[in-house]
Amino acid sequence: MTVESTAARKPRRSSGTKRAAGAESARKTAVATAQPHDAEPQLVQLLTPEGERVESADSAQFAPYVADITTEDLRGLYRDMVLTRRFDGEATALQRQGELGLWASLLGQEAAQIGSGRALRDDDYVFPTYREHGVAWCRGVDPTNLLGMFRGVNHGGWDPNTNNFHLYTIVIGSQTLHATGYAMGVAKDGADSAVIAYFGDGASSQGDVAEAFTFSAVYNSPVVFFCQNNQWAISEPTERQMRVPLYQRAQGFGFPGVRVDGNDVLACLAVTRWALERARNGEGPTLVEAFTYRMGAHTTSDDPTKYRRDEETAAWEAKDPILRLKAHLLATGGADEAFFAQLEEESETLGKRVREVVRSMPDPDTMAIFENVYADGHALVDEERAQFAAYLASFEGGE
Repeated sequence: MTVESTAARKPRRSSGTKRAAGAESARKTAVATAQPHDAEPQLVQLLTPEGERVESADSAQFAPYVADITTEDLRGLYRDMVLTRRFDGEATALQRQGELGLWASLLGQEAAQIGSGRALRDDDYVFPTYREHGVAWCRGVDPTNLLGMFRGVNHGGWDPNTNNFHLYTIVIGSQTLHATGYAMGVAKDGADSAVIAYFGDGASSQGDVAEAFTFSAVYNSPVVFFCQNNQWAISEPTERQMRVPLYQRAQGFGFPGVRVDGNDVLACLAVTRWALERARNGEGPTLVEAFTYRMGAHTTSDDPTKYRRDEETAAWEAKDPILRLKAHLLATGGADEAFFAQLEEESETLGKRVREVVRSMPDPDTMAIFENVYADGHALVDEERAQFAAYLASFEGGE
């Protein structure tokens, strides 16, 4: 039977249906045929999913990214990831119990955050999104301070300048511009510190990010753009956002981009160190794409089963960053069962402390919303404060 005769037997469709089908067909064709210049993107990996060091880790290909690290350092990275995951899991549970209004989990992205976070110097400055709990841990921010905003008792419970860790940014992508401006200031001050901006694959489609790339390149700013590509911008897959690998976008702005295995804490550490040193040496910005996966929901208000397959999640769970490093530690004798048992006790202690602190957080002063709006005060804020105070006073003594 010919194609023509088969088509003749099909029922006629409306012109609107034809246009929709044609558009979808064109989209699929475009995605299928949009081959990047580098058909097989280079992925920097120093530790395989089975926990084995990559044999070529010391070759010329990986020379800039060699992780000079001790066994004690490896145990420290493992501890960081385990405790961060324990805190994250506790926060998720607290939200489900009604103690938090919302929570954005980092489940599956611990290696990207801990590896990059431990690459930073104390004088470097971090501009996070709302999911960088692991980076906050590395910067010495008390985990319980992250939860006040999600409980609704403050607008960010830490001083950004104490740990050089800016407040969580909810507006998607805007922190990349903040980081670029700050990095421009660092350069003008003649400092040798660097700035790092975190964002996701979804934010990479924002105009703010493109503007940050442009300004940082033109002004040769000492900034590292660290993108955690966790494959999903809420329910939007990466193939609907880009036609080339994300890290290759840097080429169009005139600075290097690197794709690293985001579930390999050693590779994330090594690549971020390299990028930060480039920035400090006056070589300008770098885009690091940490190729990872969001194993949980986008936030606790999301249901990922509505838009992704269980097989996909299972395949990425097999690349779990914590299990990967644990396998390496066990295989090399870097840690024994006593180490893991002690860490389990420490993680439980952390979980208990988080629960107790969150449940005992005091409600804020009702009038505090008007404080720190302007540095020197403002007549309109004063007027609104007086109106609100009068409104609250109208309930005093009421039945």
